Amino acid sequence: MANQPLPREGATTRNAGTFAPPGQPVFRGFNRLGLWTLYMKEVRRFFKVQTQTIWAPAVTTLLYLMIFTLALGGGANGGRMVLGVNFASFVAPGLIAMGMINNAFANSSFSLLGGKIQGTIVDYLMPPISTGELMTALVGAAVTRAVLVGLAVAGAMLLWPGVSLKIAHPWAVVWFGLMGSILLAIVGVLTSIWAEKFDHNAAVTNFVITPLSMLSGTFYVIDNLAPAFQAVSRLNPIFYVISGFRFGFLGQSDIGDTNMAVLHGAIGLGVVNIALGALLYRLLKSGWKLKN
Repeated sequence: MANQPLPREGATTRNAGTFAPPGQPVFRGFNRLGLWTLYMKEVRRFFKVQTQTIWAPAVTTLLYLMIFTLALGGGANGGRMVLGVNFASFVAPGLIAMGMINNAFANSSFSLLGGKIQGTIVDYLMPPISTGELMTALVGAAVTRAVLVGLAVAGAMLLWPGVSLKIAHPWAVVWFGLMGSILLAIVGVLTSIWAEKFDHNAAVTNFVITPLSMLSGTFYVIDNLAPAFQAVSRLNPIFYVISGFRFGFLGQSDIGDTNMAVLHGAIGLGVVNIALGALLYRLLKSGWKLKN
């Protein structure tokens, strides 16, 4: 057999037909591997500092429970009753939900902002994943952190005497817990897109998220408020997260006198998430404040 001539230096030896033309995406369908990789990257980022991101919120929330129970509930075994249960059992589900949504926002509001400030935003924009996959990975990682924080906070709550976390309606616990986490995760990504420095992120946290969380009925029922303030409270979506999540444990809620009112709140919360999700998708698709 005759020896084959060696290719010239710099000559291409690959079959051009096996490669996509430059500029055309290789993944034309669902990039499951890319989605999973980005999701795990975000999860590992907060899990490396789990003392700060998971366990610290549990301790902080337990301190909230202790302080408000002693101040407003008459002590660990105080006799103050709210919605048919002692004050500690009333406030515990709200604190769990508040811990979940606050940490969902904290996680999702850092990713893109940190990339813009550190110059690593290309790690989110250049991989061959679609806008929907990018959005799903960021929101999914934030919801994962929220669920882990919720479990940690619930475990801490059980250490306080007088707290009962018996579940009356499992669907409400799951639905309002997930919808609340998704809501704040989407708001967090929107904040991360808009913000140009960490001060902007802190401003949203201090002047929007924290007031809405603290004035959402976590520590009281809105029936005790004046009618005008009750109407304002019902415009706060976090109110429905807290009250609906509490309904899952107690079987009672200040959303309304019937279970149908809670169901309407659940549907409304889902509609709000769909609307905000559509807005987030359009902003990510356009590259606003990300590609310039």
